[in-house]
Amino acid sequence: MSAEGARPSPLAPLKHRAFAALWIATVASNVGTWMNDVGAGWLMTTLSPSPVMVALVQTATTLPVFLLALPAGALADIVDRRRLLLVANMGMFAAAAAMTALVAAGAMTAWLLLIFTFLLGAGAAFMAPAWQAIVPSLVPRPDLPAAISLNSVGINISRAIGPALAGVLITTVGLWSPFLLNTLSFLGIIAVLWFWKGEERAKGAVPAETLLPAMLAGLRYARHSPALGRVILRAVAFFAFASAYWALLPLIARDVLAGGSGLYGLLLGAVGAGAVTGAFALPWLRARLEAERVVLLGAGGTALSLALMAAVASPAVAVVAALLAGASWIAVLSSFHVAAQGALPNWVRARGLSLFLTAFFGAMSAGSLVWGLVAEALGVSTALLIAAGGLALATLAVRSVPLGGGDAALRNASLHWPAPPVVAPEESGTGPVMVSLDYRVGEAERADFLALMQRLRASRLRDGGYGWQLFRVAEEEGLYREVFQVSTWEEHLRQHDRVTEAERDLQAKIAALTAGGAGARIRHLLPPGAAGLPAEAPAQSGA
Repeated sequence: MSAEGARPSPLAPLKHRAFAALWIATVASNVGTWMNDVGAGWLMTTLSPSPVMVALVQTATTLPVFLLALPAGALADIVDRRRLLLVANMGMFAAAAAMTALVAAGAMTAWLLLIFTFLLGAGAAFMAPAWQAIVPSLVPRPDLPAAISLNSVGINISRAIGPALAGVLITTVGLWSPFLLNTLSFLGIIAVLWFWKGEERAKGAVPAETLLPAMLAGLRYARHSPALGRVILRAVAFFAFASAYWALLPLIARDVLAGGSGLYGLLLGAVGAGAVTGAFALPWLRARLEAERVVLLGAGGTALSLALMAAVASPAVAVVAALLAGASWIAVLSSFHVAAQGALPNWVRARGLSLFLTAFFGAMSAGSLVWGLVAEALGVSTALLIAAGGLALATLAVRSVPLGGGDAALRNASLHWPAPPVVAPEESGTGPVMVSLDYRVGEAERADFLALMQRLRASRLRDGGYGWQLFRVAEEEGLYREVFQVSTWEEHLRQHDRVTEAERDLQAKIAALTAGGAGARIRHLLPPGAAGLPAEAPAQSGA
């Protein structure tokens, strides 16, 4: 393989000090999280062994991310991410400490357990988009796929250590001990975040967005981004069925395999070990297979592991199935993460990732509840077999939806629009603003022009516009007028920073179809109270 096509080492991101320190601290914290999860799952089997209540522990873990990921992602795009991560971890430390005290005192109940699990999940909801969004600033672009895989490796190293350690501690020390170690595990990541300087954030002339408009901007971008939409659809199709494994694993250990907390910890540890092995194999796989085939292999392996768990009442076979489940899970999850990162420019990265997480955890949360109900009605083994068959069918159904890996031109800001007219600072919040662009197009270029303008419509809407329309001017042959609105002048200034290289290339193609290649004549229309604008801007290809 040529040097140009060579894949970076799976460990290459660890050469970057900030990434390495945060990664190690996160692994340590995740060890505590997995210990907490084992303790919570096993504690629920003693407080209320109903399959629905046991499955609700998984729901309480994932539901907060489904509910809070979008506001968390919006916050991560408009505030200092280091501070957001610090606050989230401090809050989780407080919740974990209170949980430990209740378990140690014997005062924990089934519903209190669900409440505290939900609170810890809420902290994770605010952490996840911020952490994923900072990764591209910690490593160079060529190392990003390896960094994403290493994040998954870290989760699964902790999954390999935490559950097994929790099983031993529950048996030898007491059920309260995993909760205590989870509490202490937050101290390390808090210390690293405290001393980390944080990201270098661009300081623009435009004020930062506020929370609600930022959330709406994220939703608008996702709605008009086919690449992100495809990732989300594929994620829902996979995780809705794969969630059965996580929701029912405590009952697999206890009811199907007639084991105890030690076996439950061993199975979770095997999942983690399989995932770590799979993560280190991923660069080799990606060098030989496109992302679609990696996802297909991972989905097939997950379906097979579900079927094995349902059909074979042998701990040894269950461990093999768990290893396969871990390797398959990492192949699919890492591929989805890389595709989602590749579909998002920096200004909306945390919000876009939060929507991916919303789909991920929404499917996990709803799926966990559904599979708990199915297990209660039909039995654990039957529920696992149904999930395996459903996953196989869903994977085949969405194969026609290409996953893709994202194009750098869709992410990189072009900054090619000319400077906008000057508006007095006190008028910068004025709106709505209408942008009008006139194009002169010959009859021979008309069909190509109209097709390209439909593509331009999507980019205008992604970047902050609404109410986009294209008109033919009746009084002048060959004159077309594009109009769209933006909520405020500030938001239009943000559009100037958001336009990507792909949009620049599209606008250049449109300009080439106009008379003499002159491009569009642009006007900015504001409410009558706005001051400082010239009557119209000169002809140019931006907005």
